[in-house]
Amino acid sequence: MVSFNSIDIIIILLFFSSILVIGFYSGRKTTSQADDYLLSGRKVGLFLFILTNVSTWYGGILGVGEFTYRYGIVSWFTQGFPYYIFALLFAIFFAKKIREASLFTIPDKLTEVYGKKVGLLSALIVFILVSPAPYLLMTASLLSLLFKISILPALIIALILSIAYLIKGGFRANIYADALQFFVMFAGFILIVIFSTDTFGGFNFLTENLPRNHLTLTGNTSITFIIVWFLIALWTFADPGFHQRCYAAKNGNVAVKGIIISIFFWALFDFLTTTTGLFSRAVLPNLTNPVLSFPLYAEKVLPAGVKGIFYAALFATILSTLNSFLFLSGTTIGRDFIYRGVVPLNGTKPDSFTISKESKLKSYTIIGLFISGILAIILALLIPSVIEIWYTIGSLFIPAIILPVVSAYYPKIRINKNYLLIEMVAAISASTIWYFLRNNFVSHQLLAEVEPMLVGLFLAFVIHIVGIYYRK
Repeated sequence: MVSFNSIDIIIILLFFSSILVIGFYSGRKTTSQADDYLLSGRKVGLFLFILTNVSTWYGGILGVGEFTYRYGIVSWFTQGFPYYIFALLFAIFFAKKIREASLFTIPDKLTEVYGKKVGLLSALIVFILVSPAPYLLMTASLLSLLFKISILPALIIALILSIAYLIKGGFRANIYADALQFFVMFAGFILIVIFSTDTFGGFNFLTENLPRNHLTLTGNTSITFIIVWFLIALWTFADPGFHQRCYAAKNGNVAVKGIIISIFFWALFDFLTTTTGLFSRAVLPNLTNPVLSFPLYAEKVLPAGVKGIFYAALFATILSTLNSFLFLSGTTIGRDFIYRGVVPLNGTKPDSFTISKESKLKSYTIIGLFISGILAIILALLIPSVIEIWYTIGSLFIPAIILPVVSAYYPKIRINKNYLLIEMVAAISASTIWYFLRNNFVSHQLLAEVEPMLVGLFLAFVIHIVGIYYRK
C-alpha cells in the first residue's frame, strides 16, 4: 500500500509546475519555420544534447524495476550493456553522416535514397515504433496510484502535461523540459541508493538476501533470451530519437561527442536503477506485482519529502521519454504524411510545395500531436500492459527498418528499391505470422524459443544479401 505525506504531494506538484513553466518559457521564441520548430534551429549544443539524450532513454523505468526484481543484474546485461555498444557504433559510423544530411526524419533519408514507396512504408513503421502509448500508460498509472483517480482521466492529464508546451515551443521546449528532468531523475535515484545502503547495508546485504542467479550476468535465462535482447538493441541504429537529435545538433562533432558522453551517464543511471531493483527484491521478496517494485520499495525505505523527490524522479524518467516520443510521432504525421501529400491538403500536390510553405509544418505537426495523443490513449486503454505493447511493437516492426536505415547511409550495401520494399514487407509479415503461430509449437522446445523478431531479421538479412548480389 502506498501513502503520501502532504509534503510529498507538494514536491510532485511543484515538479509538474516546473516542467510546464520551463516548457512554455523556453519555447516562447520558437518560430513557425521548420528548422526552428522541429529541430530548435539545428543549434543544439553539447550540454543540452547530452541532457536530452540521456533523459529520453529511460521511459520504461517501471519495466526496469520489474525486470531487475524478477531476474537480477541480467536486466543490466540485456537492457543496458548492448545499448552502450550499439550507441558507440552509432556515434562512430552514423552521427556525423546524419548531421551532414541536414534532413528532418528517417523517412526523409529513405525517400531520398529509395523513393516514395519506401519512404511512406518507413514512415508508417516509425510512427508505430515511436508510439507514446506505453509511456502515457505508465504516467497515467502513477497518477492513478498517487491521486486515486481512474485510468481514463489519468491518461488525459498525462497527455496534457506532455503536449501543452510542445504545441507552442516545439523541439526547443522539449529539450529544455528534458534538461530539468535529467537532474530530477538522477537526484531521486541517488537518494534512494544512499538511503538503501544506510538502512540495510551494501553488497554483503544483497548477496545474503538475493537468489544466487540474481547476481550473475545471465541469471537463470536461456541463451535465446539473451540473444534476442541483444538483437533488439540493434534498434539503436534506427532510433528516430537519435536521428532527430543528430539533425538538431550544432554540428557533427557535437552529435558524436554527445552520444559518447551519454553512454557514461547511461551506465551511471543503470547502476542506480539496477541497485534499487536489487534492494527491492532483497527487502520485499514476495511482491505479487513486481511492476510496482520501485514505488513499493520507496514506501518502505524513504522518509516523507525524500519519497516525493523519488516519485518526481519516476515521473521525470517517464515524461522525458513521453514528450519526446509524442513530438516524434507528431512530426512523423506532420512531416512524413501530411506535408508529403499522403493526405492531400487543399488539393496541393507535394511536388509543388515551396520553401515558404515549410512554415506550415508547425501546423501539420500540431495536428500530428493531437492525432498521436488520441491514438495513444486508445491504445493504452485497449492494451493495458506496457510490456505487451513493447514486445508486440518491437518484435513485429524493428526487423523491417534496421537494414534500410543502415544501407541508406552506406552506398556499398544499398540494394534496388524494389528489393528493399519486398524486404520490409516480408520482414513485417514473417514476424507477424510467427508471432501468431509460435504458440502452436509449445511441444517443440527449439521452435517455441524462436522469437518473432529473429524470424523477421533473418528473412530481411537474406533478402538484403540477395539484393546486394543482384545489384553487383
